[in-house]
Amino acid sequence: MFTFTDRHIGPRDKDIKEMLGVLKLNSLEELAEQTVPENILLKNNLPLDKPATESSYLSKLKAIASKNKPFRSLIGMGQYGTEVLAAVTRNIFENPSWYTSYTPYQAEISQGRLEGLLVYQTMISSLTGFPLSNSSMLDGAQAAAEAMRLLLEVRSRDAVKAGKNVFFVDNNIFPQIISVLKTRARGLGIELEFGDFKSYKFNEKCYGALVQYPAANGEVRDYSNFCEFAKNSGALVAAYCDILSLATLKEPAAWGAVCAVGSTQRFGLPMGFGGPTSGYMATLDTYKRQLPGRIIGISVDRLGNKALRMALQTREQHIKRERATSNICTAQALNAVMSGMYAVYHGPEGLKSIAQRVSKYAHIVAKELENAGYKLATKDFFDTIEIIDVDADEIKKKSLAAGFNFFYPKERLKDAKNDTVRISFDELTDCEEAQKVAAIFGISNISQCSNCNEDSVSKFMARETPILTNKVFNSYHSETELMRYIKKLERKDISLTHSMIPLGSCTMKLNAAVEMLPLSWPELANAHPYAPKDQIQGSLQIAKELEKDLAIITGFDACSLQPNSGAAGEYAALKTIRRYFDAKGQSNRDVILIPTSAHGTNPASAAMAGLKIVLINCDDEGNVIVDDLKQKTEENKENLFGLMITYPSTHGIFEYEIKKMMEIIHSAGGLVFMDGANMNGQVGLTSPGEIGADICHLNLHKSFAMPHGGGGPGAGPICCTKELAPYLPGHPLCEETGGKGMEAVSASPFGNALLNSITHAYIKLLGAEGLKKVTSVAILNANYMSEKFAPQYNTLYRGKKGRVGHECIIDCRHFKSEYGIDATDIAKRLMDFGFHAPTLSFPVHETLMVEPTESESIEEMNRFIEAMQVIKKECEMIKNGEYQKEDNPIVNAPHPQEEVCASEWKHSYSRETAAFPLDWVKENKFWPACSRVDNGLGDRNLIPTLED
Repeated sequence: MFTFTDRHIGPRDKDIKEMLGVLKLNSLEELAEQTVPENILLKNNLPLDKPATESSYLSKLKAIASKNKPFRSLIGMGQYGTEVLAAVTRNIFENPSWYTSYTPYQAEISQGRLEGLLVYQTMISSLTGFPLSNSSMLDGAQAAAEAMRLLLEVRSRDAVKAGKNVFFVDNNIFPQIISVLKTRARGLGIELEFGDFKSYKFNEKCYGALVQYPAANGEVRDYSNFCEFAKNSGALVAAYCDILSLATLKEPAAWGAVCAVGSTQRFGLPMGFGGPTSGYMATLDTYKRQLPGRIIGISVDRLGNKALRMALQTREQHIKRERATSNICTAQALNAVMSGMYAVYHGPEGLKSIAQRVSKYAHIVAKELENAGYKLATKDFFDTIEIIDVDADEIKKKSLAAGFNFFYPKERLKDAKNDTVRISFDELTDCEEAQKVAAIFGISNISQCSNCNEDSVSKFMARETPILTNKVFNSYHSETELMRYIKKLERKDISLTHSMIPLGSCTMKLNAAVEMLPLSWPELANAHPYAPKDQIQGSLQIAKELEKDLAIITGFDACSLQPNSGAAGEYAALKTIRRYFDAKGQSNRDVILIPTSAHGTNPASAAMAGLKIVLINCDDEGNVIVDDLKQKTEENKENLFGLMITYPSTHGIFEYEIKKMMEIIHSAGGLVFMDGANMNGQVGLTSPGEIGADICHLNLHKSFAMPHGGGGPGAGPICCTKELAPYLPGHPLCEETGGKGMEAVSASPFGNALLNSITHAYIKLLGAEGLKKVTSVAILNANYMSEKFAPQYNTLYRGKKGRVGHECIIDCRHFKSEYGIDATDIAKRLMDFGFHAPTLSFPVHETLMVEPTESESIEEMNRFIEAMQVIKKECEMIKNGEYQKEDNPIVNAPHPQEEVCASEWKHSYSRETAAFPLDWVKENKFWPACSRVDNGLGDRNLIPTLED
């Protein structure tokens, strides 16, 4: 009988034996001994639960999920009931062709999700009134923090000289947003001031402000005078906006804001115990170089056809490193596409109708409450009403008895009075629900509920401009048409459903169906993160069990699931260390050592945390130069914060002096953060704790089976020693996170909490032995491919005993001078074989980093190897003059169907060579959607929205 481990791992036992033979080895254990330093190898298996079968695990998880009670939550606070469209759920959310693709760096095989993200940007621009939007942020709170930073970055030279560093935050903003702002402000040298926007006086030090629209208590406010005052004093205003309200309320660009941020959770995304959602950020074109995150733009391809690509990448961390606009890497691409399709399906009239209906029921109930003698905090609101001078305890008792959750400020907010109740209506509210809510307040009947029209809704700050005018939002309003549109986009993209995606440092492994199934369970999908504790026991149990298992796997004592990406995890870990040193009276420690080979998010995260970066050099073999580390540690001993290091290294090897590095840092009083991007080479064989690190982050969307979603969502939890545990992230609305040492790093207490069940399943189904075998086979596959590449391609770095870790780097640096071909050309040619390229020019320029993961079969690896061999042969044919240097199948790659099937063929090589370079390509041909995209043109002429 096959186990889950057998299903997850690609090579069969006979294949493993064959590959070991190629490497002249007898066992996986022997390979581990030749790859991992002996002094860090674990002597025992991890103390985890025995592996479950798929059916028994699902039964057990169903029982846990059933502990969540199905109350109707009208709590709001950034999380709302929404119609998660079945057509979008089935065709995107549950579709591996969408959720197993990678960030669209290779544009020619990513045109589908690039269009989906451009739809999202166009939607955001239309609703906010700003010409420029990025393609998603991690959540609304982090988007607000990025807006605070953007306004800091765009200060005038005079403002910088004058030391303008005060940022005003209105009091009537969701507390989780304020908490994340507090976390971010210190590292950026920003002073926060809080108060009432109505009475705030801008001073000479204030550079910007944040308001919420509508405000946290539901009030719709006119901020136009406030924005004018800000402008006259040299400050700029950002607005956190409810995206649904903008269908009917005046857009923020129209009343003076220069940046809008928020969340699109209300557009067809489940609450999911707090995430994942999709943050948004829109601003003026003037600030395009300062806008964080990915921007999708329109360019043209080699044939002159319009084509999409990720624009202005030089702003981002993978290029600009510590000088990047942000550390953001993984974002929320899949959720952004889903929200975009929500707008496509409903169209402008449908969205306005939903917004008007939500507001209508809020106004109906509010009017009945006032008629019954209750007092409301405000007369102008969209969906949220705040009742004051009421017995909140009595209302809570009645609401729970009726199956409803409202928001009670006294329970969650400091200094709040016990006489206030807040109710946020949403898309799911209907006449019957409005009657039930009113009944809790003693109102027996709402006479005008069913026939009340939009005239009952306040016209204050009503929108005067049209929304969603583009054709895409006015074309696909039947399910048949939407299904076909989504399928049209899907067919343009390579995902794991087509072939292996051998991206080094990205770990594109199997996302098993059994791990993904529970995401659609209503017990988990409908859980509100701020519901009473007894109603969310299922979600809490999954989170706590996962925290425990991740701590065991990493060799640490504690875990926080709050960071919702790898970069967010890096940042959260550094802030945890910062709080630890502050508590010890060592706030002077601010120097961080980072190897030159580090992923770009490392220096970007360190810069965000306010640290001074000192680079450590690497030798020709890819190892950190220990003497350089020692010297720079000694030079910065008094102020040493610590070391950021990836293990196995970004060069794909296990460095043998890793323990010595830990000792050097610790001897100077510093701490070690281990970047867990390459944990797929560690799990079960060694651990950050065993090695001697103090804290690490994990990419659950790499090593622990969460899908990449075309650029998110992911998760970046952090694990640490017991000494650092008290300083993990907290949350103002949830004590269950366990962290009390600092403010929040994400909007949600448990980050992208709905996804927790994926990694929970992965660990419980594999168990200790399975996890160890996964790591061992991942290392085997990488070494096998490296060995098979050897006749044509040199592996740039190897460990002390000649082995690579879980990935290998192919050296193409001499190709340009020898063949006139570069690594990008090879990446594009691979598309003609149906493959996504390996990681391009990282960590060394003009190289390809290959990571097959444990999930790929020997047959698939052999196909990729054969493709690479053919490309090398084509290079030799160019060198020998058999192909022209300016016209050959590599420099012209990829070859789309339109070109291959055209009546005229203009190349000196055959159509078959272009499209079917090997016989097996014919069996399952993937056609690139366009020819090679012009990157320069797309940057010089940024077009970030769909053209009519």
